[in-house]
Amino acid sequence: MKFHLVLFVIIAAIFGVGLEGCQCKVVQFIFGDSLSDVGNNNYLSKSLAQASLPWYGIDLGNGLPNGRFSNGRTVAGIIGDNMGLPRPPAFLDPSLSEDVILENGVNYASGGGGILNETGSYFIQRFSLYKQMELFQGTQELIRSRIGKEEAEKFFQGAHYVVALGSNDFINNYLMPVYSDSWTYNDQTFMDYLIGTLGEQLKLLHGLGARQLMVFGLGPMGCIPLQRVLSTSGECQSRTNNLAISFNKATNKLLVDLGKQLPNSSYRFGDAYDVVNDVITNPNKYGFQNSDSPCCSFGNIRPALTCIPASKLCKDRSKYVFWDEYHPSDRANELIANELIKKFGFVRVDQTKPPSPSPALAPSSDD
Repeated sequence: MKFHLVLFVIIAAIFGVGLEGCQCKVVQFIFGDSLSDVGNNNYLSKSLAQASLPWYGIDLGNGLPNGRFSNGRTVAGIIGDNMGLPRPPAFLDPSLSEDVILENGVNYASGGGGILNETGSYFIQRFSLYKQMELFQGTQELIRSRIGKEEAEKFFQGAHYVVALGSNDFINNYLMPVYSDSWTYNDQTFMDYLIGTLGEQLKLLHGLGARQLMVFGLGPMGCIPLQRVLSTSGECQSRTNNLAISFNKATNKLLVDLGKQLPNSSYRFGDAYDVVNDVITNPNKYGFQNSDSPCCSFGNIRPALTCIPASKLCKDRSKYVFWDEYHPSDRANELIANELIKKFGFVRVDQTKPPSPSPALAPSSDD
């Protein structure tokens, strides 16, 4: 009997399992697209949606590209920082291990990914939400083998989850004639298809242990620089914005309904459409000077689609709402994150560490 107890203690010490259980940290698991990607696509060698070149990441850490499609942080990252949650590394980060997962969680977000499997196919490589969930199941198997089934269940049910996709399903699918969805559906039937798929995915996530989950809504995606430059007037595209509003309304209802159906679920819908729309409409009110064009662009050649070393940067990155043709700047992301933090009254899970400060944005040398 003593021998078995000693053996168990030795095994527990080797595999990091305490006699009183895992005592695991509260971490995040993030599912999303380029607005939340922290480097996965940089490891997809054939992907055409990468943030691997300067000037991406210029205002975060060492200023080198880190896989984030911005000059700085993501909305999910800022919210996590303010809640005292560790920053989850990219799933494809070579340093990812069971210990890292238990300490930090995982970010599965992939630029170009969507709720639908067919979304973003012209990017060649990207993770759809179903694929990200498949990878999450693999993560669960790793953790179960490390700390045991019961402790793993506690760990995953105690974690925070973010699902932040949907814009690509419109901009890089339904609204592009090259995709069959654009002529197979109309606005209403496509919305039904999209929300129905999301509902099934969220049920599957609940079955995998996701209890505390936040789904991000869409902003006025008809006002991103790419949509403006593709319009004849240079103004926001109202149809695209109306689709975003309809998506938000339907997703909010979906979460309310699922919250009633699924036991022990705490679902929140992060809708920042109104504040982002106000920022775009009245940029000076929020300290911005430009809300219709990207800070990083290839001179007068529009659309530039991505930021490259030869791109020209705006003089003051903190004064631009958009970093490139698609994505908000760090400062805009901070404003969106703070709006959601205020709206939901998020509390810190770790009271010992202050939120990470926003990066100091150095003015560009270019005019």
